[in-house]
Amino acid sequence: MDSEDKQEKVTSGLLGFAVADALGVPIEFTSRWSHQEEPLTEMVGYGSHDVPAGTWSDDTSMTIATMDSIGETRTIDYDDIMKKYCLWAFKAQYTATGKVFDIGNGTGKALSSYRDHITTAVESGGKDVYSNGNGSLMRMLPIAFYAFYRNLSDEEITEVVDSYSGMTHGHPISKLGCHIYCDFIRYLLEGKNKEEAFDLLKNHNYVDLYGDDTTSKYSRILDGSIKGVDISKISSSGYIVDTLEACFWSFLSSNNYENAVVTAVNLGDDTDTVGAITGSMAGVVYGKESIPKRWLDALQRKDYLEDIALRFSKALSARKWLWF
Repeated sequence: MDSEDKQEKVTSGLLGFAVADALGVPIEFTSRWSHQEEPLTEMVGYGSHDVPAGTWSDDTSMTIATMDSIGETRTIDYDDIMKKYCLWAFKAQYTATGKVFDIGNGTGKALSSYRDHITTAVESGGKDVYSNGNGSLMRMLPIAFYAFYRNLSDEEITEVVDSYSGMTHGHPISKLGCHIYCDFIRYLLEGKNKEEAFDLLKNHNYVDLYGDDTTSKYSRILDGSIKGVDISKISSSGYIVDTLEACFWSFLSSNNYENAVVTAVNLGDDTDTVGAITGSMAGVVYGKESIPKRWLDALQRKDYLEDIALRFSKALSARKWLWF
């Protein structure tokens, strides 16, 4: 794949992610049923959060902080990434409007622990079963790009995904969810269509990596049955398993970018994250040109996001790389 194709995929994935994140922000925490008669289809502001239309959340902030770090260091430097996360959380850098308005409890605890020199970068995330929010999944897109374009081996992917998730979410359920998403995006980048990419997930022996009990939590994804379940059986909560199921369900039941993210955000509850992850999938498959212009025009700091995507994609093409 040449550098222009790579840049197009990275930019499409990031903008697809950020636009859907911003679309979901004003209705975060609302119930699904409140959107049945009048689904949200336009960028609006000042709903669940006191921010203008087109404002993206912590999902995009942490994603671009990761891209910025990899672009600068040309490696995965977990300390540098965590320092950039702290610049976001405590100094409002990498934000849409100079304001931090949405940070998960698990992520906040992890960043405070790292800032206060209590834990190392990759050991800052909670490790108990209650520490399985979607905070590491929501920032996994750069790692999927990195894994694919740097041709990492299966063993290297597992090491990177587990360490990167562990920065804020260290339980095996979180690590496996991130691994599944990363593999799916890699298959899409290989040129597989969404059905082919989804079916290939069945071929992975995640049990050997994460155990039977952990893998069973994702059974509806790994056996393919999530595609056919009724909407009443889909939860869009902040629990990582629910989030990943909702994203696959929304993406696989749609046929274009707009339909995919409108479906995702109108599930209610954790609308920005479910929207963003679904949007990343749709952005990679359908491309930047598929994102409605009216949404892109309303997106805060679009040029800034495109600049980070450009520098990140150029770094992925560089010949000289460090490794851990």
